[in-house]
Amino acid sequence: MLLAIGLVVLFAGLAGAFAALLLADRQRRDAGARQALLENFRATPAPMRQTELEVPFAERVIAPLTRHFAVAGRRLTTDGRIERIRTRLDLAGNPPRWDVDRVLGLKALGLVTGALLGLALPPLFGAGARGTLLTFSGLSALGWFGPSLWIYQVGYDRTELVRRELPDAIDLLTISVEAGLAFDAALAQVARSSDGPLAKELFRVLQEMQLGTGRLDALRALADRTDVEELRIFVAAMVQADTFGIPIANVLRVQSKEMRVKRSQRAEEKAQQVPVKILFPLIFCILPALFIVVMGPAGIKIFEQFRGV
Repeated sequence: MLLAIGLVVLFAGLAGAFAALLLADRQRRDAGARQALLENFRATPAPMRQTELEVPFAERVIAPLTRHFAVAGRRLTTDGRIERIRTRLDLAGNPPRWDVDRVLGLKALGLVTGALLGLALPPLFGAGARGTLLTFSGLSALGWFGPSLWIYQVGYDRTELVRRELPDAIDLLTISVEAGLAFDAALAQVARSSDGPLAKELFRVLQEMQLGTGRLDALRALADRTDVEELRIFVAAMVQADTFGIPIANVLRVQSKEMRVKRSQRAEEKAQQVPVKILFPLIFCILPALFIVVMGPAGIKIFEQFRGV
């Protein structure tokens, strides 16, 4: 009987001590929360100007202006030109926060800015009416065509990267298929193992296939989004192999060999273009400096001799 009473008392004491510890911990947390709340109320909020200046200049100023000028840009651009801009954006990989409206807004904003600068700068340098007209026309054209030229350059660089990465990607795809992987799994392996615009395009093809798009339709969309002739030939070969039941491994082996041959031919073509490309820098930059170094001392001596006479 005494043992049972002692156990009950011991259990009650332990339970009371545990409850007291929980209560003290809860009170301490509540006190900390109240203290933090008071500190937040006492803290001085950041000035609104400082908060606004933390936003990048392009998002704070340029983005609202482009949205306002997008309507004017659409009025000055034909439907065919708008579709061409959309195609150029696809070739450029659709850069983040870049769409057709932003490009049109930047074109209209560049036109207005170039026109204002073309009217304001020539009088400051004392130019006449002809200089003002030329500056006005040049800056206006630069402001209007500048965004399109930038998108074209980005798309061209991306196309060259895709063309450069394609032979190695097809080699890896061929090895993966011959090792026993299915075409979709081999495509995923190539996308994971490579890095660049071609890997992003392959990931997009896989995502479209996961969303329910057929393999052939996803590959055709890949060919339409790029401006690489070798990639279009590869997609056409894959479509024909799937249509006629040809083993994909054989087609990939043939395509890999052709890609390597074309890469060698393209390298030889670039090498043959070097003498022509280096001709103008050689004539206008290297040869004048060479003449100055070689003929300069002799010219000085000849001048001194004749001056004495």
